[in-house]
Amino acid sequence: MLDLGLSKMALIGVVALIVIGPEKLPRVARTVGTLLGKAQRYVADVKAEVNRSMDLDELKKMKSTVEEAGREVERGVYAAQASLEKQWRGAAAEPDAAPAESAAAPPQYHRPDKNWRLKRGAMPHWYKARQGVRRQVQSGAARVARYRPRIGAK
Repeated sequence: MLDLGLSKMALIGVVALIVIGPEKLPRVARTVGTLLGKAQRYVADVKAEVNRSMDLDELKKMKSTVEEAGREVERGVYAAQASLEKQWRGAAAEPDAAPAESAAAPPQYHRPDKNWRLKRGAMPHWYKARQGVRRQVQSGAARVARYRPRIGAK
């Protein structure tokens, strides 16, 4: 860019003082400063826009490579699935080739606490009330109001 040293800046200031005059020099300097600031912001915005467009191009390239890799994986999965189905059909067509252990059905899982609701419901309501088993949800304020000692009641 421009090579402006202290001596050149002083020379420009002296010439501006003589040409413009001491009364208008502060206003002109302020105007020049604001214009230079706007120019610098404009240049920075242009640089940022160029960098964004370059990053966008790189992201588009990366997206295409990732999509292509995904397609390759999908093709591989479909090929493996087709070969597995082919082997399965071949094994199903020849039942004599299957081992004898696979003919027995595996035992079914039986959940031990399957009827817990039924067992819980078998307890009579009067017994639950006597033992203090809560049957309904109560808020803290309702519980305090229920168990608060009443004044005057004996």
